[in-house]
Amino acid sequence: MSARTTTASVSTHILDTSAGRPAAGVTVRILARVGRDADWQPLGGSATDADGRCRDFPAPPEGTTHVRLDFAVEAYLERSESQSAKNQADAQQDAPANRDGGAVFFPEVSVTFAVAPGEHYHVPLLLSPFGYSVYRGS
Repeated sequence: MSARTTTASVSTHILDTSAGRPAAGVTVRILARVGRDADWQPLGGSATDADGRCRDFPAPPEGTTHVRLDFAVEAYLERSESQSAKNQADAQQDAPANRDGGAVFFPEVSVTFAVAPGEHYHVPLLLSPFGYSVYRGS
């Protein structure tokens, strides 16, 4: 009889949907709590690799009911915006990238989800300068 896993596992990746490529170099923190009213406990962090993935998060402690991923996307979006601006023609003055004077609309993204022991949770982030989407992947 095999031992029953008593914790969940978590991974993520980020796809920059405006560029059609993985978002490399984004810092992601992982936090956990035991119960909806408990305080968040930081578990660690990572940065997305060249494929936009974080695969090395520590396992949440036994009894964890909720996990939160905090994506620090501002620096990445600023780098992307800077590169994009170099490639844009001045005729596109009304494009969203130019409208806000280079300000990042979403400087960070926090995703909270419920977990169960023994389950793996892959939580992809689809990112663009003015929107994002997340889902439970596989």
